[in-house]
Amino acid sequence: MRAVIVSHGQPGDPGPQQQAVEQLAGQVASHDPGCEMRGATLAMPGALAAACDTDSLIYPMFMAEGWFTRTELPRRLSEAGAAGARIMRPFGTDPALPQLMTAKAHVAAIARGWSPVETTLLLTAHGSQRSQASFTITNHVAALIEAHFARVVTGFVEQEPFIADAARGLEQAVSMPFFALRAEHVLDDLPTALDEAGFSGPRLDPIGLAPEVPALIAAAIRRDCGTR
Repeated sequence: MRAVIVSHGQPGDPGPQQQAVEQLAGQVASHDPGCEMRGATLAMPGALAAACDTDSLIYPMFMAEGWFTRTELPRRLSEAGAAGARIMRPFGTDPALPQLMTAKAHVAAIARGWSPVETTLLLTAHGSQRSQASFTITNHVAALIEAHFARVVTGFVEQEPFIADAARGLEQAVSMPFFALRAEHVLDDLPTALDEAGFSGPRLDPIGLAPEVPALIAAAIRRDCGTR
């Protein structure tokens, strides 16, 4: 069996994100997922068709279950000749993710000399004016981890509460992007909003870039394939 990690990619400049997801697939392969690994972005012309076949297992490197995973991704797979491919639940819903996020934020707090339980976590995400999927999963994860912090505050790129508003006035706070990869929103919108808010706390990488993530993905694929 072949498993394919699929991400959005960057339509205006698809090369770097395509390379990033292929590298991620290689890293996952090193953790023995039990099958061949490939990577593809929706933005790179021909990448999905080249990576997938009709028996592929699709791992969406997305943060939420919404229109992309339920409608657009199946449509793209059908167009790519892989209508029979099986789509897993996306990265952002992995049950191991809240514990990993908590650990990363605690390390950042301790490095500043702060007690983690007295530290605020600013959890930033995409959001959308058209769908509540990102808002829902982000706030769900916030609720799961809030007991490990003074509080968890959520902020979004494309809906209220916007990141600049959520971050304004926060003290002893760590910023964690609830994003899969380092793309336009993380590179541009997030730092701009944090600067606007005068946010001075640690700014972590997107959780999808954590070194532990390839092993997490491999474990999810092994569970889905029924292999150990």
